[in-house]
Amino acid sequence: MYLSRFLSIHALWVTVSSVMQPYPLVWGHYDLCKTQIYTEEGKVWDYMACQPESTDMTKYLKVKLDPPDITCGDPPETFCAMGNPYMCNNECDASTPELAHPPELMFDFEGRHPSTFWQSATWKEYPKPLQVNITLSWSKTIELTDNIVITFESGRPDQMILEKSLDYGRTWQPYQYYATDCLDAFHMDPKSVKDLSQHTVLEIICTEEYSTGYTTNSKIIHFEIKDRFAFFAGPRLRNMASLYGQLDTTKKLRDFFTVTDLRIRLLRPAVGEIFVDELHLARYFYAISDIKVRGRCKCNLHATVCVYDNSKLTCECEHNTTGPDCGKCKKNYQGRPWSPGSYLPIPKGTANTCIPSISSIGNCECFGHSNRCSYIDLLNTVICVSCKHNTRGQHCELCRLGYFRNASAQLDDENVCIECYCNPLGSIHDRCNGSGFCECKTGTTGPKCDECLPGNSWHYGCQPNVCDNELLHCQNGGTCHNNVRCLCPAAYTGILCEKLRCEEAGSCGSDSGQGAPPQGSPALLLLTTLLGTASPLVF
Repeated sequence: MYLSRFLSIHALWVTVSSVMQPYPLVWGHYDLCKTQIYTEEGKVWDYMACQPESTDMTKYLKVKLDPPDITCGDPPETFCAMGNPYMCNNECDASTPELAHPPELMFDFEGRHPSTFWQSATWKEYPKPLQVNITLSWSKTIELTDNIVITFESGRPDQMILEKSLDYGRTWQPYQYYATDCLDAFHMDPKSVKDLSQHTVLEIICTEEYSTGYTTNSKIIHFEIKDRFAFFAGPRLRNMASLYGQLDTTKKLRDFFTVTDLRIRLLRPAVGEIFVDELHLARYFYAISDIKVRGRCKCNLHATVCVYDNSKLTCECEHNTTGPDCGKCKKNYQGRPWSPGSYLPIPKGTANTCIPSISSIGNCECFGHSNRCSYIDLLNTVICVSCKHNTRGQHCELCRLGYFRNASAQLDDENVCIECYCNPLGSIHDRCNGSGFCECKTGTTGPKCDECLPGNSWHYGCQPNVCDNELLHCQNGGTCHNNVRCLCPAAYTGILCEKLRCEEAGSCGSDSGQGAPPQGSPALLLLTTLLGTASPLVF
């Protein structure tokens, strides 16, 4: 399921051709940025978090090669077959359509028989490196929603870097390194995405998983987007609410999946052996038959449509926003600072609509939360005084600390600001962010910091488990009580019942009938190490 799949919208009635129909209770997508719904006051516009559909973004990109003359065929040359590197009678000729391999064949949707692909010149100038930069540009900020997949018609390269840009190619940063030997090529230990976690999901890794030579399954390279989503959404991305919450509140996470350009840096072709065969250099080249990049226009959750016109992608902005990414408020709608839309609260989201400015409405707008205004001569502006209903701000449009915006209420509703209700035992303080999420103490999780992370249990707040039924087992017949201590048989004592009671009393003799203390299990040794410098546990 791609990121475009959203949680069901419960009991929402929409108007389609003036006929009221129930929205299906399925994993749909927010296919309408604003929807007419029926209320007691009649039909009204209902705003929700919205974004364009996920689609194949290769339809809208421009490709550039560096060096520009690296494509084979000018002049014509022969190269060796993929399956038989010593059969070198294949020909690349740019002047003959049937023998040409131009860059556009990396994105050949219909294809020709048997297959079509871009191909570089061969490594005829060895030992000079055969290196190629392939830059994919959209002239638009996009958000990736599925794995990037590169299919090689040649063997996968021995060394390659996938890079991204967030500023239209002015600066670049690595996305992932690929090598047959990561330590030798990039001075990095090899890893796979499965070695990462929620806390290390943004780590840039080098993988050896995809860098084999001439073998049957050696054509495809992945950059695993969905596996990273799964750290938050769970297997098969079933808990999308968790992922949306993280994307909404963790800027670096959202930026990680956002690009304006991608660059594939091919640094060394597939060799397949330790040494390059200098007598058969026509064996070595790069050839790519397909590149898949799936994503959507980034519109900051202020548009559901992204149009492609005059070779340019542009968001059709809602919520009184404007700009290529809906990244600012329209003129005369700057009554408060621009803000992106929000996925939260799930499933409805928060539009964060731009509101009219004081100058555009001709009088002071306090949304009914204040009866007095004050003119600040130095700033040449009017502010609301003594905001009520737990609001604050120049126009009483923000919430006081300890409260957050009620997404189901209009700005002029007395209940527009809801108390955070952060759990005092699990949260660092009683304040929450604008989406109602509290800042949790170590070992604690949940919007209100009232749930424990694995390995912790709730005892006047989340405390690390002393024992459990997975890693930290009680020894010698002891039983784990509420994860905080082991109940030991009469002859044993200790945190995990690992000691003979007579040993503490100094009464364990050779004829006492009791054997030597048992050797600690690996879990016990781990616990002992972790507790070695900690304060004594009191039960």
